[in-house]
Amino acid sequence: MITTIVVLYVAKMSKAVQFQDFDRSILLKIFPLPLLYVGNHITGLASTKKLSLPMFTVLRKFTILMTMVLEVHILRKTFSKGLIYSVGAIVFGAMVATSSDLAFDVEAYTFILLNDAFTAASGVYTKKKLGVEGLGKYGVLFYNALIIVIPTFLASAFTGDLHKVVTVITCTFSMCLCPKLVPSLPDHRVCFDLQAVTFQDWSKVTFMFCFLMSCIMGFVLMYSIVLCSYYNSALTTAVVGAVKNVAVAYIGIFVGGDYMFSWTNFIGLSICMSGGLVYSYLTFNNKSSESNTKETQEMKIHISEDSSKKFSNN
Repeated sequence: MITTIVVLYVAKMSKAVQFQDFDRSILLKIFPLPLLYVGNHITGLASTKKLSLPMFTVLRKFTILMTMVLEVHILRKTFSKGLIYSVGAIVFGAMVATSSDLAFDVEAYTFILLNDAFTAASGVYTKKKLGVEGLGKYGVLFYNALIIVIPTFLASAFTGDLHKVVTVITCTFSMCLCPKLVPSLPDHRVCFDLQAVTFQDWSKVTFMFCFLMSCIMGFVLMYSIVLCSYYNSALTTAVVGAVKNVAVAYIGIFVGGDYMFSWTNFIGLSICMSGGLVYSYLTFNNKSSESNTKETQEMKIHISEDSSKKFSNN
């Protein structure tokens, strides 16, 4: 979030990007995106902790169905039968896969379904807010992150995590600059109880470079999602994310050690992925046909204009 704020603020100051300056209307324009973003992350972390990676990937497919329903009711969109059938195949495959889940956990399934709902609502409202005057792609990213940062710091201070982070940073820099001063710090016992302080790679340039790059790539990921929603639909963004998880689902079967293999589950996974690929094919095929139709219409207009000019000259 901080990386997003810094990058976009510097870009705005250098006039590389443009979006509305902050005023009272921003809160109304951006609402409820920050709340949906926070709910998405909290439920996502909770469900990831309790579910195996393949099952987490499969249950996330219900986001696609929820996104389609929300787009119909909020954005007033309509979908072709082929797209509806492909989404139905994705959801059916998810139901087949979860029917053989031997590690069923009510709490985990509750969290993952809540996470699906938050993700679907966040995607649909992102698409809706992109059309709001004064925001655009960069305004949605910047003000969403800016509003979220404040309650995040407050929550960290309330839980004591902010104090731990400050202590870790203080002790780490103290050990790097002058190790003899560390015992004189008031919280040095807390420092050495924390594993983050004893982590040896804090002083390595390679680790710090990778750490900073992970922050930057987090911004790139968020920007890519918003950009995909800007040029496509929230449903397409959700399906593309599901297709991306093809490798994650199948690799998770062999890596991680917490996956219980069954043929029912494996067949359900395959149905999910097949439905996602069909949806992608239908979506991009429709777009190419629409662009060809527009080109032919433009050619007809030019031809009719040229013929009318010739007729008037004669």
